[in-house]
Amino acid sequence: MSSSEEIDASVSSGIYHLDSNDPHQELVDRSGLSDADIQQISDVMAALGRLREAEQRLSDASLRYMKLNQSDMRALHYLIVCANHDVIATPGAIAAHLHISTASTTKLLDRLERAGHITRHAHPSDRRALAIAITTETHEAAVRTVGRQQAKRFLAAARLTPAERETVMRFLDDMAQEIEVSEEAWAGL
Repeated sequence: MSSSEEIDASVSSGIYHLDSNDPHQELVDRSGLSDADIQQISDVMAALGRLREAEQRLSDASLRYMKLNQSDMRALHYLIVCANHDVIATPGAIAAHLHISTASTTKLLDRLERAGHITRHAHPSDRRALAIAITTETHEAAVRTVGRQQAKRFLAAARLTPAERETVMRFLDDMAQEIEVSEEAWAGL
């Protein structure tokens, strides 16, 4: 292995280690943390990185298989959940779920309808609205492939004890709250 390959391997293996990301201790106060604590926390960050990478590979494979983009897949997932709960999906509800404009929603629905993934019908109780439904073929294909793979997350959670699940949920919720950018001035740029 050449010197540059050794450096690349060293950087890649330590990409999530606290010392690699904050060598001058400008971002994270380490007082009260032992070297073992720092290593274990860095290992947790590395595990989260592996999870994100696995999720990205799954997402990429799903998009290739279904021949759709990310918003299309999120819309279809929403339609599957609506169908599973006997809820009538409307363009407005889809727009709200995806946080996109009504114009973008119309383009998305046009694209999905042309590809045979959804149908549009008159809403049964609101004559001003449309009812959007996923086609049986797309629903079955999504459940058989992407859904089956995504469901494996539940297997990992099922292997935890109830106390471990509580700890994981608390940790993930706390982390989500810590990294929320809604109040950061630079986030809106």
